[in-house]
Amino acid sequence: MTVVATIHTVTVLQDLRTVLADRSARRRLQQLTEQIGRAGLSAAAEDPGLAAVVDQHAAAVRDIVQGGPARAAGGGLTTATLPARFTGSVAVRLAAYSRSLLEKHRRETGWVALPHGGQWQHADAVTLRLLGVCHVARQAGLVRT
Repeated sequence: MTVVATIHTVTVLQDLRTVLADRSARRRLQQLTEQIGRAGLSAAAEDPGLAAVVDQHAAAVRDIVQGGPARAAGGGLTTATLPARFTGSVAVRLAAYSRSLLEKHRRETGWVALPHGGQWQHADAVTLRLLGVCHVARQAGLVRT
């Protein structure tokens, strides 16, 4: 009887941990969308060239958080190359990926530079990749628009 109760308690705690991680990830994605996504995606809606760039970044983000294509001779990511923290729901994987981008970029440059005066065409690659994360989160219904 004690073994069954222990297994049930462990399962409940794992389920609770999963729910809390997903909620936290959605909150992080919402913050990112408010800070970068709304303005950048609005600019992309007005500029076909920028929209194409954002779509390319969003496709790369989807590949990364879904495990990506197997690495062939020419390149591409494999699930094995992803950090261990990229597990869980799509929201958790997107949030973990965006956090890793931000941490790496901040270590290298000190900040993430948002385009001045709405000039999103001149945004750096990390900012555009974060915009791709926002685009994927919006398409997946993980954030309020």
